[in-house]
Amino acid sequence: MGRAFEYRHVVGFEETNLVGNVYYANHVRWQGRCREMFLRDNAPDVLAALGDGLSLVTTRVSCEYLAEVRAFDEIRVRMQLAELGPGRLAMAFEYWRVGSRDELVARGEQHVVCMRRTSERTGEMAVSELPSALRDALRSYSTS
Repeated sequence: MGRAFEYRHVVGFEETNLVGNVYYANHVRWQGRCREMFLRDNAPDVLAALGDGLSLVTTRVSCEYLAEVRAFDEIRVRMQLAELGPGRLAMAFEYWRVGSRDELVARGEQHVVCMRRTSERTGEMAVSELPSALRDALRSYSTS
């Protein structure tokens, strides 16, 4: 993988199940958090647009689990642009346990469609072009 946006996370007890490993749904939560931090750091104008009718709608999410993760593991979530279309994008994620030798513990993917509200009254939405600020920021983290 080339250049990637990275989000670091330390696992807490509240993210584990009775057996002591991380509950599987948390990996998807970390994808969302990574995406949010990417927007904050690289495309703050998009955050403002989210309050003005823009929506980034997740249409598909996946995660392949390769190793168990436990409380107090430090995880580095790496995000890269995998595909980019006029109104949609796909991001690839890798989850690395940080240690003396980093270990790949999961891989994921997220597909997002850009939409704008077309009617305040009915709440209808339509696919829209990705904001140029987002498109530009994503290109610097592309897998290709």
